Amino acid sequence: MLTRERGKIAAFAKGARRQGSRLLASTNPFCFGEFRLYEGRTSYSISEASIQNYFAPLREDFENACYGMYFLEVMDYYTRENNDEKEMLKLLYQSLRALCHKNLDNRLVRYIFEIKALALNGEYPGLPKDKSYEESTAYAAAFIVGTPVEKLYTFTVTEKVLKELQEITDEFRKRFIDRNFKSLEILIEKP
Repeated sequence: MLTRERGKIAAFAKGARRQGSRLLASTNPFCFGEFRLYEGRTSYSISEASIQNYFAPLREDFENACYGMYFLEVMDYYTRENNDEKEMLKLLYQSLRALCHKNLDNRLVRYIFEIKALALNGEYPGLPKDKSYEESTAYAAAFIVGTPVEKLYTFTVTEKVLKELQEITDEFRKRFIDRNFKSLEILIEKP
């Protein structure tokens, strides 16, 4: 679980698989809410859950689900236990909400998410100097880095700018992340 108070933690919902369990819904990958936990020696146990958002559109569309799972994989990579992960949690929440909006291109949501995650992690180096980009691409990248998470998903871009944002994020992912993400491989291989 990614929490506001303690960063990433290991938590178990004992008995959640039993039919009629009140904790079953809290084990879905895309659920945000309030959880009551009690601490064990090596992990937490969920005793209560009040879910505010299940992000149902992510479970109804394969591509949306893959994007959402990719975002979860990135958060698992970046976040740490007992670390202040409030901004990363906000980024994840807003990004999943953006995937649910039909007016936003999922590719743009992904590139915004990737650039902002790098920036929040202190790894965003600015645009690569060895290439020239459209002025709109430079503006979009600067906007993503400098804008509060809650206001990120408020713009659209042309196909050319989208392509350049993809080049930028692909390069940064190769440079700063030392693993492959299964859900991203599925998105890239999709026909």
